[in-house]
Amino acid sequence: MKRPAAKIERSKTLAGKKTMKRPLQERAVKAHIQILNFYELQHLTASEPLTLEQEYEMQGSWREDDDKCTSIILDKQRWADPSIEEEQCMVGDVNMFLTDPTDFSSAELEIMIAEPSYRGKGIGKEVTHMMMHYGEHLIPSFKMFRAKQKLKVTVQQWVRLMQVYGLCKTTCRITNF
Repeated sequence: MKRPAAKIERSKTLAGKKTMKRPLQERAVKAHIQILNFYELQHLTASEPLTLEQEYEMQGSWREDDDKCTSIILDKQRWADPSIEEEQCMVGDVNMFLTDPTDFSSAELEIMIAEPSYRGKGIGKEVTHMMMHYGEHLIPSFKMFRAKQKLKVTVQQWVRLMQVYGLCKTTCRITNF
């Protein structure tokens, strides 16, 4: 008998010491695409620019798919200031999706710290920890993440981060884009 597809709960907001993870709402898509369309970031992540319409379409499909979760990463201190709009607190995004919708044991995690001033400050580590903990509580049989490194210039930082979580015990295969 085939197991039912897993469903990732996307509406959850998670808080760390430095950051907040919040679902990407339609109202934040415009600010999100502005961050993503910086040439340096496109180069580092080997991504192509999207039009606003394409970004709305992509985010809509991610919201509707039960096996995916895309969220924005916010600076928690700035977010707590009511005079600052949420869109101005964005520092990056995180995507989690089941590698096989019928298998509850593993997911892929992608983290992008878009704002250069926030890189190298432990935010990727904090978000990785939050999402791994979230995955473990979200899906009872959850066992593992397959991590994906997308920034060309931070391979060593990424390897160290994955070693912290025991995901690169002896060798760590990193695919650069």
